[in-house]
Amino acid sequence: MQRALVFGATGGIGQAICADLAQAGWSLYVHCSQNWQKAYTMAEGMSQKYPDQDFIPIKLDFLAKNDELKKFVNNLLPVNAVVFAQGITDYNFVSSQNMAKIDDILHINLLTPIKLTGLLEPHLIKNDYSRIVYLGSVYGGSGSAMEAVYSSSKSGLERFAQAYSREVASANLTVNVVAPGAVNTAMNSVLAPEAMEEVRGEIPVGRLAEGNDISYWVRTLLDVHSGYLTGQTIYVSGGWLI
Repeated sequence: MQRALVFGATGGIGQAICADLAQAGWSLYVHCSQNWQKAYTMAEGMSQKYPDQDFIPIKLDFLAKNDELKKFVNNLLPVNAVVFAQGITDYNFVSSQNMAKIDDILHINLLTPIKLTGLLEPHLIKNDYSRIVYLGSVYGGSGSAMEAVYSSSKSGLERFAQAYSREVASANLTVNVVAPGAVNTAMNSVLAPEAMEEVRGEIPVGRLAEGNDISYWVRTLLDVHSGYLTGQTIYVSGGWLI
């Protein structure tokens, strides 16, 4: 049985990823950091729709201590793929940004994913093939004012994936980043409507991405036939910025 662990499954993009992977025959760990009821409801709904697959809600705070991360990984059933779709941002000038918020952004977007990757590696490489996909951002390649810390966390994720992919390529573990542009999710809803209209006008394809525009590429990277693509960042931006 193919099983993927989807971190950040209850977010806008995470929900689309789970729906796509479930349709493609994957069993899933449906992760949340806080919203347990949402994860549970998602897992229940997919279990009813795909009764031959397993859907297990699971909770982990990405600000957890190292011992908690180890315990979390040690309690997992075997997995073939891991998708890191969690992430936070904070629209602010660096000089005005709360230092604790800076710590949170770097831990949730970069440091904890790196730690979990190292812990999960022994489990993943037991398989004939395995996959890791990180959700990056167009701002990882083209830094954004007011999101300098977020941009640095996503840029760091890209370089980590590129370097780490070379460590595990011989074990048939591919490591890639899918980097969305502007997506129609709650993360972007904090922007004023006129600001979003301005962004929309800058996107060559003329619209924001929807969740399934991103999940398509995640599903493709998890496919058994994608084994020759590793260490790459795929920008799914509608031609915007990159």
